[in-house]
Amino acid sequence: MHILVVHNRYSSGQPSGENRVVDWEVDLLRSAGHRVEVFERRSDDIAAMPLLEKAAVPLLVPWNPSVRKELTARLRASRPDVVHVHNVFPLLSPAVIAACGDAGVPVVATLHNYTQVCPPGTLQRDGRPCTECVGSTPLPAVRHGCYRGSRLATVPLALSLSVNRRRWWSGVQRFFCISDAQRDVLVRAGMPAERLALKHNFVPDPGVYRVGEGEHLLYLGRLAEAKGIRLLMAAWDEVAASGGVGVPLVIAGAGPLEAEVTAWAAGRDDVHYAGLLDPAECRKVVARSVAVVAPSTWLEAFGLVVVEAMAAGVPAVAAGHGAFVELVEEGATGLLHRPDEHTSLAACIRRIADDPDLGREMGQAARRRYEKYFSPAVGLEHLEEEYRTAIAGR
Repeated sequence: MHILVVHNRYSSGQPSGENRVVDWEVDLLRSAGHRVEVFERRSDDIAAMPLLEKAAVPLLVPWNPSVRKELTARLRASRPDVVHVHNVFPLLSPAVIAACGDAGVPVVATLHNYTQVCPPGTLQRDGRPCTECVGSTPLPAVRHGCYRGSRLATVPLALSLSVNRRRWWSGVQRFFCISDAQRDVLVRAGMPAERLALKHNFVPDPGVYRVGEGEHLLYLGRLAEAKGIRLLMAAWDEVAASGGVGVPLVIAGAGPLEAEVTAWAAGRDDVHYAGLLDPAECRKVVARSVAVVAPSTWLEAFGLVVVEAMAAGVPAVAAGHGAFVELVEEGATGLLHRPDEHTSLAACIRRIADDPDLGREMGQAARRRYEKYFSPAVGLEHLEEEYRTAIAGR
C-alpha cells in the first residue's frame, strides 16, 4: 500500500512516546514493503520563527489554511491509498482532514490521548482525574485554564475542539484507540462507536533482556505531575524511612519538574537521577531493572514504558487505573497500586523488590504477554487490516 503519515512532532527536548510510536510504525511499514511518505511539522521550529509569526501560532491551532492548501496539492500529486493522521497540534491543525476530503483520500487517525473530548488531552485537572468536558462543551477547560495553567493558552484548543468536532467525526474512516479504557471514554462522549477500533501500540523487540534479579527500580519518562513523579518521590521516602529495599531508584527523563527531582535526589545513595537517555541507553537501563515503576496520576491512554518493560522481561509497578489495568496482569506480569496513594505504591515496591523469585516469574510472564499482544508482527497485522478496512469503505 501507499501510505501518507501526517504528524506534528513534539519538542525534542522532552521524552515523547508519541514521536517514537510514529517512527516505529513508519519503519515497520517500510520494512514490510509498503510505500510510506511523511507530511510533518516540528514544534522545535517555533523557537526559530520571527516574533510576529511565533505570536500567530495560537491562531492557527483551530485552522491552518496554508496546511490545507499544501497537503491537498501533495495528495493530488502522489495519490496515496490512505492517510494516517497522528498529532496535528499546534502547527498542522484539523485542516489536514479537510485536505484529505478535498483530494478524496480515506483517512485513519490514531488517538494517542483524549484531545477529541478534552482540550489538553489529559482528562486531568489540579492533579486529579477530570471529565467535566467529556460529552459537553470545553468551556470548563477554559474557565480552569487546563492547558499550562492558562485560560488564554487553553482558548485555541477549546475552540478547535468545538468547531472541528464534526469534521473529525465525519471525515475520518477509522479511529485507532490504543486501549479499551480510552475507547470506553470516547464512546461515552458520543464518538461514533463503529469507527473506534482498538489497536494497541506495539514496541520493537529491544534485543536486550533482563538477566538475574535486576540492579535497580526504574522510573523512565517525563518528569511531570501527571506522570506521578511526585507520588513516587513520596513513596520512595516512605520506603527509605523503613530501611529501603537494597537497590536504588533510578530516574531517567526530563520535564517541568526536573529541578525538583534533581534537588530531591542530590546527595542520596538510594536515588540516582540519570537525566535524559538516548534510546540505546534506555533499553539497557530497562533490562537491568528489578521493575519499572509507572505511577501516573492521569488516566493513561496506553502506557508505553510498561510494554517496553514487558519486551525486556521486566515486570511493572503501575497505577491501577486507565490503560494500565489491561496492560498489567495483577500478580502475574506486575503489580497495580491504588491510584494517588503513595503508601500503596510503597507497599508494591517493597513486595516486588523483596521477592526475587516473584519478580523473575513476573518478568518471564510479561515477556510472553508482549510476544502475544504487543510485538511488531502483531502491530503490522493490525495496521494492514485497518488500512484495508478504511480503503474499502472510502
